[in-house]
Amino acid sequence: MIVSFDIGGSAIKGGIARSMADIVPLARRPTPKHDFAGFVAVLRDVIAEAGGKPDCLSLSIAGVVDPDTQALICANIPCIHDRRLAADLEAELGYPVLIANDADCFAMAEAMSGAGRGHRIVFGAILGTGVGGGLVADGRLVNAAGGFAGEWGHGPIIASSAGNPPVAVPAYACGCGQKGCVDTVGGARGIERLHRTLHGLEFSSEKIIDEWLKGDERAERTIDVMVDLVASPLALAINITGATIVPVGGGLSNVEPLLARLDEAVRGRILRKFGRPLVVPSQCRPEPGLIGAALLGLQYTGERNHAA
Repeated sequence: MIVSFDIGGSAIKGGIARSMADIVPLARRPTPKHDFAGFVAVLRDVIAEAGGKPDCLSLSIAGVVDPDTQALICANIPCIHDRRLAADLEAELGYPVLIANDADCFAMAEAMSGAGRGHRIVFGAILGTGVGGGLVADGRLVNAAGGFAGEWGHGPIIASSAGNPPVAVPAYACGCGQKGCVDTVGGARGIERLHRTLHGLEFSSEKIIDEWLKGDERAERTIDVMVDLVASPLALAINITGATIVPVGGGLSNVEPLLARLDEAVRGRILRKFGRPLVVPSQCRPEPGLIGAALLGLQYTGERNHAA
């Protein structure tokens, strides 16, 4: 049995996994953001609710494990930021602990149980509030030991002009400390930022998309620029990784006309030509982080048992 967790800044979701086909979610609990003892106590409560003795604990977290130091970078949960969290939790709870980024867990879930089934290389893309991603090759998460592979949302790589006809696009400051990242234009906040730049309007991403679907010209211009900016970096990621499917998660993945337009633009910019959709909606809903963490735990215990 695996006890898996999907840990965010507001809630901790737990689950029990006995096989790929038997993953059961448990109750949500508030995240103690500033109290490590309280954080550990919540995990202990989830383990008690699961019952029995788990083979390991597997955590999906909105943060990144530094592959050199194993310290967790997780600014939105200060009590676990900069900790060697796996080692600390193993000492507190007495079970092996695996930790992976939530976008990596999403990619793992889609590769093994979702839209990526049957594909050797799966690039999972997140288009939510911002932009993220994860990479799975031959059923294995590339970032299993931590790291930044798949983070196509960061790096100063957006074009200085985009759209038809082209319009100048500023190199917006990004939360990562750089300027001109895909994250600044590709998610919900990016759409809002572009709409404000292009039209001087402070609209929510939901309103912009709703207006676009109704045929509004200004919203069409914003989406045209956004897709143009995002398609090239995503095409580059596909060329480099050799991915043959790109499941998309996050809130914007629910806007299928937007994904279809992005898919068309991406397929026109990659070397390998596909006669089918490449950028597709995710299939693992509603808990891909929990599912991905569970799959990582099952993979770990299966390999450990086989070695024994």
